[in-house]
Amino acid sequence: MREIAEKIKNAECVIALTGAGISTESGIPDFRSKNGLWSRYDMEEYGYIHNLMENPAKVWEMFADMIKNFGNAEPNAAHFALAEMEKMGWLDAIITQNVDSLHSMAGSQKVIELHGNMKQFYCMECGRSYNYERIDMNSLPPRCDCGGVIRPNVILFGEDLPKDALLKAFYYASKCDVIIVAGTSCMVYPAAELPWMVKNRGGIIIEINEDDTGITHIADYILRGKVGSILPKLLKEIKNLP
Repeated sequence: MREIAEKIKNAECVIALTGAGISTESGIPDFRSKNGLWSRYDMEEYGYIHNLMENPAKVWEMFADMIKNFGNAEPNAAHFALAEMEKMGWLDAIITQNVDSLHSMAGSQKVIELHGNMKQFYCMECGRSYNYERIDMNSLPPRCDCGGVIRPNVILFGEDLPKDALLKAFYYASKCDVIIVAGTSCMVYPAAELPWMVKNRGGIIIEINEDDTGITHIADYILRGKVGSILPKLLKEIKNLP
């Protein structure tokens, strides 16, 4: 742990790549876990953009479930640890595959959301933006004043990832010395490509996860356990360095 702390403190640029495993301790199950979203909703019927286009009311049943889960969630110790690392100047950016906004709620400023988030909504017809609080959940799907269907600003299967977020993610991966990969299986691309980019240019990969992942075999340091327990300990170790 001390050696990892030294690598982070002495690096020119450090980034974090986070996935569902960092939010499970906030009460948000991994999408693919036994209690996750895809255990309750058939991904083939709810998860694709054409599902939303063809039957928005049906897909909004899933969105409403997600809003309920995410709306009650609070950042955990892992989110706060990363936010403090950024505040102290030891973390340059967080690249996340999560849509729960918990990194921002914890105080992180440089958060790159590859898959969007469930706090922002927009009309599929006119593009008008809506905040979470303004969505009328009494009639699904909620509709804009123009009559168009309102949807959350999240990426469904079959949609392209936001270009701006992708460009920023690849920019940081191309310049960082250390990447902290926390709570992600690294099986979903293009996010899974980022650690490989860092590795190929001689950077250091620190993996924090309960299980082996798609990048375990190339990781320089592996910390096994709950992300919410490990990241605060790592932060304390950095603070204790001379």
